[in-house]
Amino acid sequence: MIHPSYTELMNVINKDVEPGEQPAIQSRYSLVIATSKRARQLIAGAQPYVNGKGKKPLSIAVEELYKGKVKIVGDVADNETK
Repeated sequence: MIHPSYTELMNVINKDVEPGEQPAIQSRYSLVIATSKRARQLIAGAQPYVNGKGKKPLSIAVEELYKGKVKIVGDVADNETK
């Protein structure tokens, strides 16, 4: 079994969401997109925030999200400050 599971990872990412707010991650798809985006950053040369020696970029990205080293922010609405 892969650790952490996607449901466990989603719960960790969304743990600080206030009642009534929209969670940062709402589906497995958005979790995959966020994780793969961070993995591509690592492949491009970004420094990992966790000890990733001997690990693949995707594993490092998952660990960073799980440990809260990388935060996911939503899109800002276009009409907020117009």
